[in-house]
Amino acid sequence: MTEGTTSAAAEGDTLTRLEQEGEIAADYLEGLLDIADLDGDIDMDVEADRAAVSIISDSGGRDLQKLVGRDGEVLEALQELTRLAVHRETGDRSRLMLDIAGFRAKKREELTELGAKAAAEVKSSGEPVKMDPMTPFERKVVHDAVKAAGLRSESEGEEPQRFVVVLPA
Repeated sequence: MTEGTTSAAAEGDTLTRLEQEGEIAADYLEGLLDIADLDGDIDMDVEADRAAVSIISDSGGRDLQKLVGRDGEVLEALQELTRLAVHRETGDRSRLMLDIAGFRAKKREELTELGAKAAAEVKSSGEPVKMDPMTPFERKVVHDAVKAAGLRSESEGEEPQRFVVVLPA
C-alpha cells in the first residue's frame, strides 16, 4: 500500500467511526425524546473531525427549549449523557457535539463576532484583552475566531471561571 492509500483508508475509518457515533447518539436521543414526549427530528453530520447531532423541530422548537435550559445548561448535560451513551457502546471517548433548536449555531455566530471584536481591539491597542469566563465550547469558538483574525489566544483560570485572553501578535 502507498502512503496515500493508507491515509485515505484511515480517513474512511475515521468517517465510519464518527458516523457510528452519530447513529448511537441519535438512537439514544430519540429514546429521550420519546420518554419526555417531545417532538423533534434528529440530524446527523460530521464536522471538524467530530460527530455532530442536532435536534430540530418543525413547530418552532418551543418545547425543545426545555432541553436547552438557561444559558444551555441542560444542553451541556444532555451532551455529556449522550457522549457517555456512545462511550458505553463503542468503548471510545466521544467528542460529539449536540445542538438543540439551533442554540449552539446561534451561540457560535455570536461568539465568533465577539472573538473578532476582541482581536480588533488588541490589534488597535496592542494590549492583551481578558474576556469573561466561558464554557469549553465557547472558548473554542473564540480561539478559532481570534486565530482567523491572525492573532493568538490562551485560556487561563480554573473551571468554571476559565476565560480567554487575546494576545497581541
